[in-house]
Amino acid sequence: MNILIVGCGKAGSILAETLCNEGHDVTVMDSDPDVVRDLVDNNDVQGIAGNGLIVKDLIEAGAPDANIVIAMTDSDEVNIMCCLMARKCKARHSVARVRNPMYSEQMVFMRDELGLSMMINPEYQTANDIARMLRYPNAIQVESFAKGRMDLAEMKITPGGMLDGLMLSAMTRKLKLHVLVCAVKRGEEITIPDGSFTLQGGDKIYITAMHSELSKFYKQVGDMKRVRMCIIVGGGRICYYLVRQLLELGMQVKVIEQDSERCHQLSEWFPKADIIHADGTDQSILMEEGLAKADACITLTGIDEENIILSLYAAKQGVDKVVTKINRSSLLPISESVGLENVISPKETTAELILQYVRAKQNSENSNIITLYRLADNKLEAIEFIVRGEAKYINKPLKDLHVNAGSLIAGIIRGNKRIIPSGDDILKVGDSVVIVTTNRKIASLDEMFQE
Repeated sequence: MNILIVGCGKAGSILAETLCNEGHDVTVMDSDPDVVRDLVDNNDVQGIAGNGLIVKDLIEAGAPDANIVIAMTDSDEVNIMCCLMARKCKARHSVARVRNPMYSEQMVFMRDELGLSMMINPEYQTANDIARMLRYPNAIQVESFAKGRMDLAEMKITPGGMLDGLMLSAMTRKLKLHVLVCAVKRGEEITIPDGSFTLQGGDKIYITAMHSELSKFYKQVGDMKRVRMCIIVGGGRICYYLVRQLLELGMQVKVIEQDSERCHQLSEWFPKADIIHADGTDQSILMEEGLAKADACITLTGIDEENIILSLYAAKQGVDKVVTKINRSSLLPISESVGLENVISPKETTAELILQYVRAKQNSENSNIITLYRLADNKLEAIEFIVRGEAKYINKPLKDLHVNAGSLIAGIIRGNKRIIPSGDDILKVGDSVVIVTTNRKIASLDEMFQE
């Protein structure tokens, strides 16, 4: 697909690199010639130094021939206007990044009335991701499919725990739950396991299940701890969206923020939360506010290094759930190597959401990709398809189909029915199908099956 990205900051650059690696024809535009030159030199993309609000620049960048124009500048208003002008230049689809909380209540209205294809709020999406992590505190990461009806959770096997040394074929019988271990990360190796696979302490496993079954699973393996009190360091945009959700979940929330004006705003918005005007990096403040007694600590300051150090300190104080916000991609593997497993990146989240959209448009005539998540340092993908039209794999028991190595059918959603598949289940037209695969370029459900 021909894709034009306007605005090449950190998120725009990540997106350009990702889409280029997916095989798309990418053109980047930014007002800073040095930024454009750097992207062109390091990636197989075309570039132009220009302004997304100037029609001449949009035409020169190829907007009239673009399948999708993505506006990622630092200004919400510029992004919206750029998308409107790109559509007038005959671009087929447009995506705008819109971050201001003032617009959050009317995102759907603005998208529909202005004719934009998609509007993304990275901070809102990141807050949703954190809230899911706290709903299942012992999961490293939780993703949702089929509009939240099925979850995929990542967790670490506790050495000496119930699952250590357990063969997968025996796990279902022992737990009597409908859960499926669809991938295992052991060291740097990713395995799509079968029933003979034996779990080991230290393994990271990826499980698909319904909400209720996932909760029962954690209770049975002795790892279900409810988050009652949460400390958030940093009161920015993510905090705004997150506090609202955590209060709705019945949690006690404390926010530590340095800026006094921001503290007043948060106090007005969230009278049930404790807003503390203080330096969240001050050890005495953290201890005074009960960090050692907190069930969760979320570090959301604007400085990655501060977030990493604060998270390490919280973990040392015995906080069970520590979530760390990191913007710089180069720090993501480092953070994991020092023991920080619950790491979120708004820029990576934005790139992932747009990649989902691009793939869905690319495959709109086939089995349509609805949702896509990249896991295990991007070595694993979990993808939701809609089964469309007639295909050779429809209405056949899964045990009679030959699934390609490195792939697994992890879930089927049929109307309101949610199925953790066995060999006797079948696929029908209209089903949502969740697959987990190590093949990062799978484009349709057809590619799952061998002839």
